Amino acid sequence: MDEKMIRNVAIIAHVDHGKTTLVDQLLRQSGTFRANEQVQDRVMDSGDLERERGITILSKNTAVNYNGYRINIVDTPGHADFGGEVERILQLVDGVLLVVDAFEGCMPQTRFVLRKALELNKKAIVVVNKIDRPMARPLEVVDETFDLFLELGASDDQCDFPIVYASARDGMSGYEPDCLQNNMQAVFDTIVTKIPAPSGDVDKPLQILFSTIDYDEYVGRIGIGRILHGKVNRNEVVTICGGDIPARNVKLSRLYHYEGLNRVETEQCSAGDIIAIAGVADLSVGETACDTEHVNPLPFIQIDDPTMSMTFMVNDSPFAGKEGKYVTSRNLRERLYREVQTNVSMHVEDTDTTDAFKVSGRGELHLSILIEQMRRQGYEFAVSRPKVIMKTGENGEKLEPVEELTIDVPQEYVGSVVVSLGRRKGEMLDMSTNDVGTTRIMYHIPSRGLLGFRSEFLTNTRGCGVMNSIFHSYEPYAGEIEERTRGSLVVHETGETCAYGLFNVQDRGKLFMGPGVPVYEGQICGECSRNEDIVVNVCKKKHVTNMRASGSDEALRLTPATILSLEQCLEFIADDELVEVTPKSIRMRKRLLTKEARVKAFNAAKSSMEN
Repeated sequence: MDEKMIRNVAIIAHVDHGKTTLVDQLLRQSGTFRANEQVQDRVMDSGDLERERGITILSKNTAVNYNGYRINIVDTPGHADFGGEVERILQLVDGVLLVVDAFEGCMPQTRFVLRKALELNKKAIVVVNKIDRPMARPLEVVDETFDLFLELGASDDQCDFPIVYASARDGMSGYEPDCLQNNMQAVFDTIVTKIPAPSGDVDKPLQILFSTIDYDEYVGRIGIGRILHGKVNRNEVVTICGGDIPARNVKLSRLYHYEGLNRVETEQCSAGDIIAIAGVADLSVGETACDTEHVNPLPFIQIDDPTMSMTFMVNDSPFAGKEGKYVTSRNLRERLYREVQTNVSMHVEDTDTTDAFKVSGRGELHLSILIEQMRRQGYEFAVSRPKVIMKTGENGEKLEPVEELTIDVPQEYVGSVVVSLGRRKGEMLDMSTNDVGTTRIMYHIPSRGLLGFRSEFLTNTRGCGVMNSIFHSYEPYAGEIEERTRGSLVVHETGETCAYGLFNVQDRGKLFMGPGVPVYEGQICGECSRNEDIVVNVCKKKHVTNMRASGSDEALRLTPATILSLEQCLEFIADDELVEVTPKSIRMRKRLLTKEARVKAFNAAKSSMEN
């Protein structure tokens, strides 16, 4: 296809502003699906975790045909922890659709993705979505977006952005908020007229930059990239270069372009198109495929460094190996290093021991998604508490990552939130209240201060608050921050929990499990009501006697247990605790399982500090 008839565009926005729903409507109204075809909502969110959580985790490609134009669309994640996905796919496209919620306006991730797009000089189209929401304020949001462009140093040409108003859920769009049509024609027309055609030259030597790696169980590794110059044919021999592996010649056994949701095999593609190739077993993100006689690798975008790390280790609990398929350090190492090949914003390092590996990512969600994917694939392992990654400044000072936090809460809960963030070294930047009584507060806060804050925040706001954060910069160390103020209830012996034992323990704190659960010594069964760990016997049974008394045999009333999710477990554990992850269970435990070992370690640490 002539490159003048191709448009490459990415859809970027803050989480839950409607990117994937917008792609749904573009696919439906371009005739991609048959009239009688049953299509699920958020069709681009193909992964189980994406559909369960309602978020996009991996960027995905699709293509639609509109009036003779081929529009290649890349749907991107909206959550800050998956910003690396957004950064790398911006190399594939010539413009972006910046989707902004007509009620919420510009949020932290909106600033992040727009800044990256402007730095790469991409043309932006602003789509003000969800204008059918109650209390939508589309014109104010446009003003906020314009201010954001100016704040980020956009050029005059970039500030002159086209605006489309839409309700992606209902399939409506238009150029005025009060004059929408029952189709997405305004979005399509704006893409065709405002997004520039690819600037590649078909007559120059071949250059393909690979930004994403996919995997197919039949053809193996698939590289997804954009042809910057030249043409490529199926079964052509090219030179792969620009990565950690030395340049090598390979044969492209399969060549695909995108049509709707499918990859379709083709014989030839030319400059400007987004393609996929198979047949290169060791292809990595950031490498370039070149003509064998003109080897000229392209520079790859610099991805921001991780800000948080965890230790993944072999599970050594008494229940180890009972539920997982892959349990050895070799299995764990292979899986982690395989993840790094496709997840460019994640790093893996070996440690002093062969049984543990340091994994670094963008945030708690970024790491917890990897953990959840691994446990569903049959892996069994243990992980430590997340820790922020410190740096050393030019003058030798200690620097830590600081996040920009945006909070929306009803006015009556502002006081408790401000007090909590003050304890966590938060610095307030702005506070404003809208017409309906919702207050928006903006903070700069150390990433350490946000560890474990979400559960406290939901408690303080009775579940009515919304918080979003994104990495801001590295700044001088803010000092010690008060961590968890309560201890753990630790299991005394290996066995099975019973109602009698739990009944005697529930007054000492909040339980995380009910009766009939297998437990082992050193496992955490609840949160203590005091700032200390208490060893409790939740397996204790009531002894049978021949004595009877009035009321002694009445049913025991147990307070319902609080079952923690994976993210809540990671937030809860202290430095001397681990989360044990298996395909069937998530357990919290002490690093040292016996009370004697923990006392010895505490005394040794205390004496070393005194000396």
